[in-house]
Amino acid sequence: MEGVPEPHNGWTFLTNHARVLAVIADDNSARIRDIAAHCRLTERAVQKIIADLEQDGYLSHTREGRGNTYRIEPDRVLRHPAEAGLSVAALLSLLARDEAARNRRPVAEASRRRS
Repeated sequence: MEGVPEPHNGWTFLTNHARVLAVIADDNSARIRDIAAHCRLTERAVQKIIADLEQDGYLSHTREGRGNTYRIEPDRVLRHPAEAGLSVAALLSLLARDEAARNRRPVAEASRRRS
């Protein structure tokens, strides 16, 4: 999978559940192997996270051939009381804006270097 991040140790701001959900939002037919590689998790951990998300109604899947197609429920609200009223869609839009900015940055930096 293209764009796999470097390994990281220590704490981070996002949970593994949020990371998996963001990868699925980017590619709703991503293989568990690819999700795991992108998130730097084991395939078993990703399977457990997907099961958690499905059990609580944040995600569903349909089998298509040998793979799955996932559907995110964008109107579901986040679980923690501190995020009361914040929807999955709002979280994913924040992450998508950040991803778009990160993808543009290398191009802009390369242009400046050539000047």
